[in-house]
Amino acid sequence: MRCAGLEIGAALVAALFVGGGASAAARLMTWPDLLFRPKPLPTRTVSYGDDPNQVADLWLPLGKGPFPAVVMIHGGCWQASIANHTIMNYAAEDLRKRGVAVWNIEYRATDQPGGGYPGTFRDVGAAMDRLALEAPHDDISMKRVVVVGHSAGGQLALWAAARYKLPAWSPLHWAAPQPVVGVVDIAGIPNLKTDTQTACGPEVLKKLAGPASKARRDVYADTSPSALLPLGVPQVVIHGTEDTTVPPVIGQAYVQAASAAGDKVVFHSPPGGHVEGITPGTPAWDDAVVSIKSLLRGAPA
Repeated sequence: MRCAGLEIGAALVAALFVGGGASAAARLMTWPDLLFRPKPLPTRTVSYGDDPNQVADLWLPLGKGPFPAVVMIHGGCWQASIANHTIMNYAAEDLRKRGVAVWNIEYRATDQPGGGYPGTFRDVGAAMDRLALEAPHDDISMKRVVVVGHSAGGQLALWAAARYKLPAWSPLHWAAPQPVVGVVDIAGIPNLKTDTQTACGPEVLKKLAGPASKARRDVYADTSPSALLPLGVPQVVIHGTEDTTVPPVIGQAYVQAASAAGDKVVFHSPPGGHVEGITPGTPAWDDAVVSIKSLLRGAPA
């Protein structure tokens, strides 16, 4: 099924569109509730590589900056057959209207040539660093950058904040990655080793983590946010109370581990399911906006 630029694999329609049984479907949003809205368009699209998927959309507020910035990372089980970055257009436009510049990135997914390990991660890193080249022309402050991810994008957002910790032996290592002041993880999947009870299933997590080798015996050491704790930046983890695509218990377990490691991290559980997390006008997205603005101000989340 394809809706407004988003393709949903048939095997995941029930889990990703509905997020539960018939009773839940009557109360929770489905993807068409979001994607059949008139789709807003970005200020411009920028290529950060040669592949057609190596692009990012800039959403620039009206008026005079310097503008704080959000790097936005979409979900979809790390598969292009499920989602692309335009699923985040609605959330990006909402933030743009609130005076926040948004850098909504696309990346090569696990079901595309060059995607998976290490390509997906390299794309996310390259896209983040490219924003620094655009910022001076658009009066964007790179001193105030928050990374926001939804679902599979939540994992990538947490990972992106920890790039400075990646070991030198890793193909994902960056000498001087773009720093961020905080992360908002919306219904993310932060532990690639254990978070297998989601609509994505365990096989795609294994593909994302990549194969082991003599030089890389632990495939999670440079891919899984849980293995990179403490991240060293404030984090807000948001899971809808009725999210069955990525259940709240996954976020709660991560918050417990991150707190034990010494990170400043909080858990929010607003009403709603998986779709509400990135849908303007819902309590879940309102929660995300408050969290984003608090982190941008340097205030406790």
